Amino acid sequence: MSKSIKVRLLFADDGEYRHEVVDIPASAPKGYDRLIDCLREDEAVLKRLYIDVDRLVSASIDDD
Repeated sequence: MSKSIKVRLLFADDGEYRHEVVDIPASAPKGYDRLIDCLREDEAVLKRLYIDVDRLVSASIDDD
């Protein structure tokens, strides 16, 4: 089983904010300078989930 990391996403939707925590492969961000690029382009991430990047405000690795 491949290792994964948790990523905290913050979305804005009609003036409301909501957050989600998602799992992505731990190796996915290594090929990118920015986490957002990984979430938008990495095939392993895209296979796991859909992210509405137009509503995405921030993304950060959740160290909990």
